[in-house]
Amino acid sequence: MDFDEVLKEVGAFGLYQKIIICSVLLPAALPCAFHAYSQLFIAATPKHWCRIPELEPWTQDYLQLVKNLSIPRDKHGAYAECSMFVRNYSEIVRYLEYRTPYELQREQSSRLLKVDQESIVACQHGWHYDRSMYPSTVVQEWNLVCSSSYYVTLALVLFGLGGLIGNYVFGYLVDLWGRRPSFYAYLLLEIVACAASAFAWNYYSWLGLRFVVGLTVPAILASPYVLAIELVGPDRRVFCTIVSNIAYSLGLVLLSGVVYLVRDWRYLTLAVSLPLLMLFSCFFVLPESPRWLIAVGQTKRAVRILKVMARVNGVHVSRDFVERMQQRLLRTQPAETTHYGILDLFRGTNMRRKTLIVTLIWFANTSVYVGLSYYAPALGGDEIWNFFLAGAVELPTYLLLWPGLSYFGRRWILFISMLVGGVACVATVLYQQQADVMLLLYCIGKMGISSAFVVLPLLASELYPTVVRGLGMSFSSVVAMTGPIFIPIINHMGQQMLVLPLIVMGGLLIVGGFASLFLPETRGRNLPQTLEEGEAVPLSFLLCCCVESRTPSRSQSHNRALARSRSRMMAEEAATVYHRVGIGAPATCKIVCSICKKEMRTL
Repeated sequence: MDFDEVLKEVGAFGLYQKIIICSVLLPAALPCAFHAYSQLFIAATPKHWCRIPELEPWTQDYLQLVKNLSIPRDKHGAYAECSMFVRNYSEIVRYLEYRTPYELQREQSSRLLKVDQESIVACQHGWHYDRSMYPSTVVQEWNLVCSSSYYVTLALVLFGLGGLIGNYVFGYLVDLWGRRPSFYAYLLLEIVACAASAFAWNYYSWLGLRFVVGLTVPAILASPYVLAIELVGPDRRVFCTIVSNIAYSLGLVLLSGVVYLVRDWRYLTLAVSLPLLMLFSCFFVLPESPRWLIAVGQTKRAVRILKVMARVNGVHVSRDFVERMQQRLLRTQPAETTHYGILDLFRGTNMRRKTLIVTLIWFANTSVYVGLSYYAPALGGDEIWNFFLAGAVELPTYLLLWPGLSYFGRRWILFISMLVGGVACVATVLYQQQADVMLLLYCIGKMGISSAFVVLPLLASELYPTVVRGLGMSFSSVVAMTGPIFIPIINHMGQQMLVLPLIVMGGLLIVGGFASLFLPETRGRNLPQTLEEGEAVPLSFLLCCCVESRTPSRSQSHNRALARSRSRMMAEEAATVYHRVGIGAPATCKIVCSICKKEMRTL
């Protein structure tokens, strides 16, 4: 049925919807931001050096002397983190025992410091850690450094793999259980798994619990977000997109504040999980989606929720409201349904090329956004401040970007955003020794990718035909989610060359940016409804408009003009659903496709 028309009768964006958005949509972004990126600090790797048991008594008061005696330096004068000198430290200890503190300070230039540079081996007795930033992390507790440093990367890889699997597993549960119970089931599982990881007894138990957390993160973001856009009218779904992006960025900023106050990894794990139990206070406020209830045949329950919605919005509902809704349900039942599959995206030449280009760009955006967020602590300096900036620079982007889409179109903004972000990342290779310049270029890159993340779902939703729009966006977003699985490996390679991950991510953005020029501009154009119409829209390069179709008749123009505004709203709905983390939930696909099929019947 035309649920958007029903919403107009009870208030498409009244006080009721505002309460739901403020109490659910905004706070629901916190678990995703907290649990997706807190691992950067929980498993932070501080500066470390080899432990020498014989020199332990002098470590606290004469740390510099101990390092000079036992740790080699590189060509820049930095102490090695994974190697030590082979020396007779027992003899050195006997020599130091009979020296006064003043004499020990002078030993910095004595013969004891003259060591054969070839007598260097890997650390034999563990490590000492610089605890000035983090008193305790997973890395310190289980010595995940040097030859074991890849375990930290493995945790991020499995976290990303969990998100990919969670899209499929929990996506079907959303359709089976509904939006409200599934959201709270995911939230409870996420909080319990994250809190339990604070009591992990070894690395593998912690890794398994982090994998469970990774399973739930995309679903936590999808469930309340889908519910929010199903409760508002088409003209307010863009607003939900902007609010969701701002809430997510604020979650990153708030996470940096939590990390600043809580540095021990076990307490930090509890600090980003247990407070989220307060979201359960909205359990009796959050309704089930009336659109979903109607789809599964629970009309009476949907009507009760719509009546409450009307009462809160101050709208009077007539007594025959229930009867009219039932009549609409019977009148709008489809006689037959055509089913489409993924292969339909690749049958035509143009559709195949557009699908591949959109998927490539989506993969680049997802990989680089997650990669840059993971990379922030590695920039040097204050890691927490760097992460704060990484989240804060996104806010002005969202506030300024959307009006520009109405004036400059989608394709050119997408191209410029990706190109500027990519060039900024690649340019860091010229300023490797200037930390402030690198941080500035990093922030520019983050702003570019954040902008592209808003534009791409909208452009893609306007390119895919109505009959396969949900399916096409689901396919592209799911393929793109393989990026967060591989991007931690790229960042791990940066241990030898700091700017290498930025060069790779910048190159990926530039390639994706130029690929976007092959896509046609969609601003101000009718959305393709059928596969044939989608195939008729050709690719374009360095042209602002695609090839014009044949001039339609006056009646066709009138019908398409009516369908255009309604279909564009559906495109924006689809765009919002797959925003930020590339969510490909089947639940969302069904909702979008059902609305799109209804529009096709009206044409």
